[in-house]
Amino acid sequence: MSKIALGTVQFGTDYGVNSVDGQVRPEEVKKILSYGRSKNIDLLDAAPAYGNSEKILGRMDISNFKVVTKTRHFDNTEIKNNDVKLLNNDFHHSLKDLKIDSVYGVLIHNADDLLKPGAEKLFDQLQELKQAEKIVKIGVSVYEHNQLQSILDIFDIDLVQLPFNILDRRMVDTGMLTKLREKNIEVHARSVFLQGLLLMSEKNRPDQFQRWNGLWKLWHEWLSDNHISALEVTIRHAISMPEISRVLVGVDTVDQLKEIIMASPGVLPNIPPEMFTNDTNLLNPSNWGKL
Repeated sequence: MSKIALGTVQFGTDYGVNSVDGQVRPEEVKKILSYGRSKNIDLLDAAPAYGNSEKILGRMDISNFKVVTKTRHFDNTEIKNNDVKLLNNDFHHSLKDLKIDSVYGVLIHNADDLLKPGAEKLFDQLQELKQAEKIVKIGVSVYEHNQLQSILDIFDIDLVQLPFNILDRRMVDTGMLTKLREKNIEVHARSVFLQGLLLMSEKNRPDQFQRWNGLWKLWHEWLSDNHISALEVTIRHAISMPEISRVLVGVDTVDQLKEIIMASPGVLPNIPPEMFTNDTNLLNPSNWGKL
């Protein structure tokens, strides 16, 4: 088993600030999956919200991968019986699209849905699917530690997907990663490249991120001083965290995946504390449209 897992949003949509070619072609998806499996990558992160990615995956042979899928975002301020039906229908639709009988995990995609009145109805439905051996682990995708703590206070979850990268120590400094490990909750880290922003050269970084020019100057100087690439240091940092079970990466080509795998082993230099930031305008890509 590799700590690296494959995100599949690019397979169904044009995704990421660093995306050049748009949605990945199915023939390239097949190459990516084949190469990934040959390197012991055995987990795919999917969702019905990722365009037609689950249908595309279903056209491939993914029987030797574990799959994590997600729920829709529920619109109402209260979870009602109809939302439970939607969850159940969506889940079985995913199984049909993916052409598999069960999944490794289901994540509540919008964590706030688990904090609404009636949220136990969603969780109980997932528990039923788990007891029916359609799901191995029930989890949640979160943005920050307070949101996650509120959920941990109510629900006994098995799996968490959370943001984590070399600039972002929020989950470390709050003690959340340690707490998750003590509770034996599996952790999947996303945004390790910050949607490709951390891998960009200074000249290619969009103007909207110039407000952090001081941070970028420090970042590029530190990489240069340590003779290490942004790819090497970002992937090694995430993999080095013992509390993190899987590191999600999204790629557009099989060559990108090869580069990530080649960059993974090696020395990780000491990270200067002034490079850490808690600025959610930078760390949360959903805020980038407001910049």
